[in-house]
Amino acid sequence: MAELPNNDNKNSNPNKLSFNSYWIYGVIIFMILSLNLFNVMNNNTEVITSVKFKQMAEKGEIEKVEVINKSVAHVWIDKDYQANHKHIKENSFSFDQPHYSFELGDIGTFDGMVADINEKSIVIDPIYQTRTNWTGQVLSWLLPILILIGLWVFFMRRMTGGGAGPGGQIFNIGKSKATLFDKDAKVNVTFKDVAGLEEAKEEVMEVVDFLKNPKKYTSLGGKIPKGVLLVGPPGTGKTLLAKAVAGEAEVPFFSMSGSDFVEMFVGVGASRVRDVFKQAREKAPCIVFIDEIDAIGRARGKGAVQGGNDERENTLNQLLVEMDGFATDKGVIIMAATNRPDVLDNALLRPGRFDRQIGIDRPDLKGRKEIFQVHLKTIKIAEEVKAEILAEMTPGFAGADIANVCNEAALVAARNDKKAVDLDDFNYALDRVIGGLEKKNKLISPKEKEIIAYHEAGHAVCGWFLEHASPLVKVTIVPRGVGTLGYAQYLPKEEYITRTEALKDRMCMTLGGRAAEKIVFDKISTGAQSDLDQVTKMAYSMVAVYGMNEKVGNVSFYGMQQDQFSKPYSDDTAKLIDEEVRLMIEEQYIRAQNLLKEHRTELNALATTLLDKEVILKSDLELLIGKRPFPVDEVQVVEADASSDVGEIASAEQSNAVTQDDSATLDKK
Repeated sequence: MAELPNNDNKNSNPNKLSFNSYWIYGVIIFMILSLNLFNVMNNNTEVITSVKFKQMAEKGEIEKVEVINKSVAHVWIDKDYQANHKHIKENSFSFDQPHYSFELGDIGTFDGMVADINEKSIVIDPIYQTRTNWTGQVLSWLLPILILIGLWVFFMRRMTGGGAGPGGQIFNIGKSKATLFDKDAKVNVTFKDVAGLEEAKEEVMEVVDFLKNPKKYTSLGGKIPKGVLLVGPPGTGKTLLAKAVAGEAEVPFFSMSGSDFVEMFVGVGASRVRDVFKQAREKAPCIVFIDEIDAIGRARGKGAVQGGNDERENTLNQLLVEMDGFATDKGVIIMAATNRPDVLDNALLRPGRFDRQIGIDRPDLKGRKEIFQVHLKTIKIAEEVKAEILAEMTPGFAGADIANVCNEAALVAARNDKKAVDLDDFNYALDRVIGGLEKKNKLISPKEKEIIAYHEAGHAVCGWFLEHASPLVKVTIVPRGVGTLGYAQYLPKEEYITRTEALKDRMCMTLGGRAAEKIVFDKISTGAQSDLDQVTKMAYSMVAVYGMNEKVGNVSFYGMQQDQFSKPYSDDTAKLIDEEVRLMIEEQYIRAQNLLKEHRTELNALATTLLDKEVILKSDLELLIGKRPFPVDEVQVVEADASSDVGEIASAEQSNAVTQDDSATLDKK
């Protein structure tokens, strides 16, 4: 039996051209230009003067004369005399083109010249014609219109996102820009590529499983969640997790950004929301992912202009209606990601819209190990490189930071013509990520270098001999980055709550750099600027947020401090808080000085070694000043503190140093 032709793919040819309305304009312009070009190429008429015309007429060579619009005369030569004209012999004439032409100037003068010729028994009977140049007239009004249309389309395409996607065309401006991933557009990222987010993966895997096997849940009376919100700091893997959902789910997956709804035209954002949900309902069950939803989901009524039409609020209102309005459709799950959940509208976060909020935090030691294992698969590493070691060296690093470290280490190894990436390359990559690019040509005077060495040694000694402070792992005075003259790595333990004595020990350690400068040189420098900034934030948080001061008491003004137009406490309370903060910082500064005076020998030895070697590791520190006189915790990781100018700057954001991490935690709680 002969097979029937398959007509399912009749429109599946990717090379098939589709009709575009702009082709019409192109065809019209092409025809006009071709016609003019043809006339120009076939015009062999020679321009002469009226004197030569009179000479040819007196010889009887002229067959016919046509006067066009009383301005131009076209002349035809009689066939018997064409052989005498070189111009006619060299050019082939077609379509009865005139052989010669000349400008008349004044029509009265031409008539007089013809009358003189006729008096000599030579008959010249000009034919007067009036012609209209339709091509010129059409171009005179059509060309400006085409130019205006072209400019209008160009600017509209620029204002609507460069013409990319269905929403980029001016006539489709209300269409959504969502990218559809289905069985024909497979995503290569799966849950195997997502490491360190086990709890979050379990939550989203349940959503995917619900879409694949809905009867498994509906048979028990369960309902599919309408929305899943991924919340976490930048670089922790929110978008990667959404890509994995798109790769795992055997349902259509619409992906778009919150900024895709933002447009200068009124009503476009709401129209695009309606359009994306319309497409989603047609392909239900499906998933709609909105990245950076805070672009349209900000709380309404804040900072709104009186009497103005807030397009963003209209877009948010439409999104709220589509997610859980009067006519709610089933089978459409909304996934969204943001790193600023505090600015989102409460109506957007309530159950029924976003039923689940999945927090994605920076990975712990186990999570970092798993992330390193994923990235090390694509790198040719040496035998001594282990994911466990690298995980201990990168506390507070997010998934994007770890990927950056692995890539930087591979580039360093390739630059040095190595066959495999070893641990030294990863150490160099960490130094570059934490402190910045090494400044080999940066000239530092011996006196400044000595100040830097004692500043870093002061931090190291204080951290070594304070029980709750973080012991040092590595310290360097090699200049790095913009203004970074050195940095130190510490070995703190991972903890989720911090006691008063631990915060005070860390304040004392942070002030150790300035205390060392005061003890050794009896002068202070600008190198402690970031130290003072961290200590001030920590002290104010202890007094005004965590209630760790006896005089101020067990009060917290954190939530009320967010209002910049009113203070949550009286002037007397503000004065008391300032006084207690100054006393707390001064107390720890004196404590750091006393500690360094007690261990002045160790301070000098460490600073001298730093000046000589520029880099000191934990093993060198133990040889110089002995082992740390405190028990070692079982779970330990490595964190970093960076130095700037003459001494210390805040640690790089990627490393989340102890003092930096404390201040960030105090700010966000």
